[in-house]
Amino acid sequence: MDRTVVGVIPAREASTRLPRKLLLSETGKPLIQHTYEAARQAGCFQELVVAAEGAELIDCVRGFGARCEATGEHPSGTDRIAEVIGKSFPHCEIVVNIQGDEPELNPAHLEQLVQLLVDCPEASMSTLATPIRSREVRDSNSCVKVVCGADGRALYFSRSLIPFCRDQNADELLERDSPWLLHLGLYAYRREFLLGLTKKPVSRLEKLEKLEQLRALEAGARIQVGVVEHPAVGIDTPEDYARFVARHRGRIGSSP
Repeated sequence: MDRTVVGVIPAREASTRLPRKLLLSETGKPLIQHTYEAARQAGCFQELVVAAEGAELIDCVRGFGARCEATGEHPSGTDRIAEVIGKSFPHCEIVVNIQGDEPELNPAHLEQLVQLLVDCPEASMSTLATPIRSREVRDSNSCVKVVCGADGRALYFSRSLIPFCRDQNADELLERDSPWLLHLGLYAYRREFLLGLTKKPVSRLEKLEKLEQLRALEAGARIQVGVVEHPAVGIDTPEDYARFVARHRGRIGSSP
C-alpha cells in the first residue's frame, strides 16, 4: 500500500473506573504494551506511536521500546492524536486512532479501517461496527448504535435505539436478523480532515449525545463504516481486567 499510514494510541495515566489501568501489569506486561504489540501485527503502518500524558506512563512506554510522543492535557484522545500528527507527521496521509485499553484487538480490523478509506476516496473518516445480538447491549444507552446507508456511509450515531422498530417484534428480529449495529471506537482519518475537525467547536448534536463523531457528520463529512463479526474487548473495570488476565494466562498455559 503506497500510502503513509500512522497508527496512534492515545494514552493518559488518569482513569476513573480503573485507576492507572494502562500501567496494570499482572500479566507481566503493562496493559498498554499488550495493545501496542497487538497493533504492531497490523501490516498497514509505516509508523506506530503512543501519544501519552503523564511521566510514569511515558517512561513505561519508552521502557518497552515503543515510540512515545509526550502531549499536553486534552479533552479527548482525538485532540491528543491531532497534536502529535500536527507536530511530528507532516507527510502522513492516513491516521488510525487505536484505543489503548483494547489489548486483544484484531490487527485485521486496523487494516480494514485503512482499506475503507482507500476504497472510498469520498470518505474523510472510517470506523467499524458489529451486529448487536443481545438485549442488554441493544437497550443500553452506554452502547452507541450506528445506522448506515446501503453503501456503508454512516447516517447517524446515537445512544438511543436506532433504527426504531415500529411494527415488528424487536426481540424476534434480534434473534433472527438483527438490524442494529454497535459502533466500535476505532477510527481512521485523512490527516488534514483530522486536524481541521479538532479545530471546530463542539457541535449541537455532539453536545447532546456526547459523541465526537457527530461533529464530523454535522460538518457534512462522509464516515465510511465497515462491519466486523467479533469486536475487541475493552478494559474499563477491575472485573474486565481480571477476565483479561485469566484469558492471557490461559493462552500462555495452553501454548506448546
